[in-house]
Amino acid sequence: MSHSSPDILMDAARRDLDAVIKRDKPLTPKERLAIPCQEMPAQDPAVRRGNMQEVALGYSPEQARLESMRCLQCKNAPCVAGCPVGIDIPGFLKAAAEGDFQSAIEVIKRNSLLPAVCGRVCPQEVQCQEHCTVGKALKDVNRAVSIGRVERFVADLERERGAAQAPVIHPETGKKVAVIGSGPASITVAADVRREGHKVVIFEAFHKPGGVMVYGIPEFRLPKRIVQEEIDALTAMGVELHTNFVVGRTRRLKDLMEKDGFDAVFIGTGAGLPKFMGIEGENLVGVFSANEYLTRSNLMRAYDAARADTPIYRSRKVAVLGGGNVAMDAARTAVRLGAAEVYLVYRRTEVEMPARVEEIAHAKEEGVIFHYLENARRICGDDQGCVTSLECVRYELGEPDASGRRRPVEIKGSEFMMEVDTVIVAIGNDSNPLIPRTTDGLKITKWGNIIVDETGKTSLDRVFAGGDIVLGAATVILAMGEGRRAAASINAKLRE
Repeated sequence: MSHSSPDILMDAARRDLDAVIKRDKPLTPKERLAIPCQEMPAQDPAVRRGNMQEVALGYSPEQARLESMRCLQCKNAPCVAGCPVGIDIPGFLKAAAEGDFQSAIEVIKRNSLLPAVCGRVCPQEVQCQEHCTVGKALKDVNRAVSIGRVERFVADLERERGAAQAPVIHPETGKKVAVIGSGPASITVAADVRREGHKVVIFEAFHKPGGVMVYGIPEFRLPKRIVQEEIDALTAMGVELHTNFVVGRTRRLKDLMEKDGFDAVFIGTGAGLPKFMGIEGENLVGVFSANEYLTRSNLMRAYDAARADTPIYRSRKVAVLGGGNVAMDAARTAVRLGAAEVYLVYRRTEVEMPARVEEIAHAKEEGVIFHYLENARRICGDDQGCVTSLECVRYELGEPDASGRRRPVEIKGSEFMMEVDTVIVAIGNDSNPLIPRTTDGLKITKWGNIIVDETGKTSLDRVFAGGDIVLGAATVILAMGEGRRAAASINAKLRE
């Protein structure tokens, strides 16, 4: 990724936009394809290594308009098919291209409650942008219309202007719904159900609401004030919020219905149970799950040592095991916490890596060292039980496995040692097991995910579920799609 200064990028966009506006006739498809992709202004890598501020700085109005003008306004709108909540993408881009940013955000909000969040963290390149005709015409998904960046711009602009409209709440029905968890699926359910006039109470296990958006995604990717503003919007609608409330411990799910009188329950407790590799040395001091490491830094602000008492391991050389967005988040956090060297160890190549292209590029710019086609075999420690090194083995790629990616095959005799004092395991998460274990009759898969039907209903009457507790670890927008479906089912059930 190039790193022109924000001022240079904005000046170029201003000139290009002026040239387009001076035309007397609409742009042809060929002219739209010729408009350059608008680079996202960002903090300089050397500077951002030392702070937790947001890396991507956001488009200027001129950049947002130019990027929107690249949309061909296809009649069949293939991008919409790639959006889990079905946003009218050509509609909002058309409004943005014309400079009507308020209409653009209003189009988005018909389907999405969290545009400022999704515009930042959703993997558009494998969702809406993967289907974009512009990307296909230019034979590069990375040159598709940057839908998420424009979405972020119009959402941020509305917030800065204080122009957000409170949703209309229907008359009170006397019915009440419990929402367990406060991540993206739960926020969506709470808003959609509250709009219908039902009382909604959210029960959150942590001391702060927001779910994975708060404990999992670092400040430099998603500022927490944005999540808090979404929570504030819910409470302004009349949604009640109880934190430090662990359903399954503080109160069982069936007690909410049988003793507390809730007419329906939505379970959105996510996938917060970390997976480990089952290798020797995982119990040594200096080995962490990415969940714990990121939760300490993000939710409990351990990075801010002057104002937070949360302890976090101070590392010199860190190995992060994994290749997804969580692995990138952990590696980039370790850089910001002062590690001299951070290695990312992944058993396939960059082509197979599931992390977003942008996150991989940012990690490289910030100095993370990538070790492809390698994996940990055991973690070694000293006589004090602290990590000293990682024994790794090299791989080559064989035939594709069930995921469609080429299977890594160990190269015999390729073992080598890597000197580290910290190992962060970021190989995925399982669903939260507490509610299934404490709720008779709630059916789950062998992986612990709650089983739901096409409406989001579980095996229990009036109990619905969605998000990562159903899907396994997924994306914010997929969780929102699940929440929207479940909310529609809850509202239909309560109308009966």
